[in-house]
Amino acid sequence: MVKVALVSGGYSKEDVVSFNSAKEIGKSIDKTRFSVFHVLINKDKWVYIDDQKQEHAIDKNDFSVVVDGQRLCFDLVFITIHGTPGEDGKLQGYFDMIKMPYTTSNAFTSALTFNKVATKRYLQNLGVETAPYVFLRKNDFYTVSDIVAKLGLPLFVKPNAGGSSFGITKVKKEIDLDEAIKKAFIEDDGVLIESFIAGTEVTCGLIKTLKEEFIFPATEIVSKNEFFDYEAKYTIGMADEITPARITDAEMNTVKSLSSQIYAHLNCQGIVRIDYLLKDNRYFLIEVNTVPGMSAASIVPQQAEAFGFTTTKLFTIAMNDALDRSQA
Repeated sequence: MVKVALVSGGYSKEDVVSFNSAKEIGKSIDKTRFSVFHVLINKDKWVYIDDQKQEHAIDKNDFSVVVDGQRLCFDLVFITIHGTPGEDGKLQGYFDMIKMPYTTSNAFTSALTFNKVATKRYLQNLGVETAPYVFLRKNDFYTVSDIVAKLGLPLFVKPNAGGSSFGITKVKKEIDLDEAIKKAFIEDDGVLIESFIAGTEVTCGLIKTLKEEFIFPATEIVSKNEFFDYEAKYTIGMADEITPARITDAEMNTVKSLSSQIYAHLNCQGIVRIDYLLKDNRYFLIEVNTVPGMSAASIVPQQAEAFGFTTTKLFTIAMNDALDRSQA
């Protein structure tokens, strides 16, 4: 049996999403092939939590744990931390140093994709379109009138590094822009301000292994709120997630092809979800998610099902690929 550390938690507000993902993943993993051990990582502790809810401290020297006097060493880590340190490359760098296989992209790719503006700049050089934007760091001088003159209204203001729509504001009036920027700076030291594009929001999940690739049908997202915010993402009934998306076959093929190219350009590994806005036959990248949600309310499981996969099969593919790469 392959001993899998299913790691959840994290150092950000996204820990709730992480716990929900881990719950679903833990239920779906093939127990005939994999033994699952729930590991919590947060700012206070790294612990294995056994079936009796007892906590056992992780030895950070080799990510092992002593249980009942016996040292338990894991074969593989399934990372399901959204946000830092599981989505921004920090954990991946640690696991690389101790030669522990894991299910996500490597440290560099994770760090790059967690930084929204860096990802935009990198992919723009490869011909990928993004919405016009302004990037601010703390203490940068700006005037709201200059930003509005450049980008127009409405605008989206969001933390540069972060997910689950924390700190995001849709700004319709110039007078509200400064407050939205301050709100985003609470979440991160960088703020991304983007032009609003009135298009169709779609997202495409995929995984490429050393041997094959699986690109799932894209999902169309229709939020019942102003945009696909935290409530719309994680509250059942607050958004329509339509799989496959109500787009033409040609548009679907382009989204899938573009997602495959971006995955390859970024040297992604594991399960990834890439978000876009479609307008007038143009495909504007929103962001790349290298640790997408896997909770009951998440999109990739829906896409896998439409593709003909159970989540059990999807997670088996991801874990087998991580093990294959460690031995390549």
